[in-house]
Amino acid sequence: MINNHEATGSGAASKLFWNFKIKRPRLMKKSNRDIKLLFLTRIIRLFAYGFMSVILVLLLAETGLKDGKIGLILTLTLAGDVFVSLWVTTVADRIGRRKMLVLGAVLMALSGLVFVVTNNPWLLTIAAILGIISPSGNEIGPFLSIEQAALSHIIPDHKRTSAFGWYNFAGSFATAIGALTSGWLAKLLLLYSFTALESYRYIMLGYAISGVMLIVIFLKLSAEVESQPVTVEIEKPTIKPKMGLHQSKGIVAKLSALFALDAFAGGFVIQSIMAYWFHTKFGVDTGVLGSIFFGANILAGISALLATNIAARIGLINTMVFTHIPSNILLCLVPLMPNLGLAIALLLLRYSISQMDVPTRQSYTMAVVAPDERTAASGITNIARSIGAAASPALSGLLLANPLFFSAPFFLAGGLKIIYDLFLYKMFLNVRPPEENRLKKEVFDCINADEPC
Repeated sequence: MINNHEATGSGAASKLFWNFKIKRPRLMKKSNRDIKLLFLTRIIRLFAYGFMSVILVLLLAETGLKDGKIGLILTLTLAGDVFVSLWVTTVADRIGRRKMLVLGAVLMALSGLVFVVTNNPWLLTIAAILGIISPSGNEIGPFLSIEQAALSHIIPDHKRTSAFGWYNFAGSFATAIGALTSGWLAKLLLLYSFTALESYRYIMLGYAISGVMLIVIFLKLSAEVESQPVTVEIEKPTIKPKMGLHQSKGIVAKLSALFALDAFAGGFVIQSIMAYWFHTKFGVDTGVLGSIFFGANILAGISALLATNIAARIGLINTMVFTHIPSNILLCLVPLMPNLGLAIALLLLRYSISQMDVPTRQSYTMAVVAPDERTAASGITNIARSIGAAASPALSGLLLANPLFFSAPFFLAGGLKIIYDLFLYKMFLNVRPPEENRLKKEVFDCINADEPC
């Protein structure tokens, strides 16, 4: 159990990062160290994603590619992530989680280097498909699924949502710093007579270096992060596992379909596309773009933290839906603003509540499946999100190329996300995670007790 005095959901971020105390047999010093390393890799990785995402579309445009082809490359990038993640997450528990994390970091470093050294659209496309490039500035590749499973194995149920909230806050904060650094670094390099293309390539070099740093840290993880054998007495006939799932196949299939719809909607307005939209519509330079997405990601991280307290009061599903719908309404309103200031203000307001569904979604998925299904469930649902997100950037690129539909990606994203919220609420309102069932029982027992609670 986590020490309540040293790592509470309302404590300081540093206490969660550096003072997590695990009191389980066989999991002590190594587990505490592994948690710190996993938070560190999350920070480095999301910094790199934010660092690169602001200039990715601008870099591709500087190589001479048109909007439609850029959208296609972004789609192929996300499609490649599907295949890489599918293979890595389905063999991670058998081959080794550490080995698969290192492999992902190697692919990340190599893909960044390719973007540094060539303008060839075919080579860039291959690097985007086989490597790990994040057009959205958000998590991509197999890292998240493996890390979620490792953390869920160590952290007790009642602390899981809080831990995921801090985990996402760390990532959002790192993405924000990466976006800010990237935008102003590109502008600084332009002032020193570097061409736009050269400036963007230096940033991609930083992305590749981040991949090398991840390789080093993943190699330092202990064997405790590996999948542990689970011994369970089953009275009824054993269900034959498929893709790592047995009793939770139905619920994972439903969640995967819904998450794919949500990701498909989000793919219309990934961070790279929004940066290009602001640059084209309002003439915003890279420095201001970096500042916009710095603020956006900071607010997103704070919203992820606030979600943990809200979820403790109203439940995970209610938190996911009741915060996500207003966020998507605000997204639809952004392109209707008459000037840059109002558009930025509305975008920031949207981000202030946009990520409340992320730690709750991750925690909910881990909660409603068996412990030995968590890696597979996380991998399958995240792959479903990648599949959903893969097609929409290409469609978004086509819309951006037509002045009449230039702002349509915002309306499509917001509208489809609201449809996702309504289906999620209808299908899963009564499917509660174990900690909510225990809390409900405790409240019921307290109300019906003869003595005061």
